[in-house]
Amino acid sequence: MSSNDEKSDPQVIRKPIAAESVPWHVWSKGSRFGSRYRHLTKAVMGGDAYHVGVAIEELAPGQQSSPAHYHLLEEEHILILEGRATLRLGDETLEMSAGDYVCFPARQKAGHCLINTSDAPCRFVVIGEQKPDEVCVYTDSNKILVRSVDAVYDKSQVRDYWDGEATGADPGPSSSSSSS
Repeated sequence: MSSNDEKSDPQVIRKPIAAESVPWHVWSKGSRFGSRYRHLTKAVMGGDAYHVGVAIEELAPGQQSSPAHYHLLEEEHILILEGRATLRLGDETLEMSAGDYVCFPARQKAGHCLINTSDAPCRFVVIGEQKPDEVCVYTDSNKILVRSVDAVYDKSQVRDYWDGEATGADPGPSSSSSSS
């Protein structure tokens, strides 16, 4: 059995790991977005073959965790371990601190993200699903991510179902049959 087969084989016994043994990874975009994280699930599973992901993230002062978004198919959970952050949830901002927990159910149409408005790092656990057919809506930028086709679409470009289709004929003012 190759190591790739072992990564997705449910019969392979996964042993406990120390979270501190997982290296930090850093991501950022510009001066606004960024964090460092330990992806615990990837460390145990050895790749992307998982259904539920668990990571420890650390958000530096002044940083935002992600663009505000909501999920149509995936559920997401956050538990604050250390520090404080401001949760944007729809039109509300809520202060969170160590011990606070929040869940974002699938189809809850309220964009969410964390912003560290404090002067110290905020460390939290994030738990989320990893569905290949996920659709994610970005509320500030009016975009939609469709994971299954690996594309992000501009939501303002919504079209009618029949736009661009050769229907064969113009049905005229009424396509129903008239009675005499």
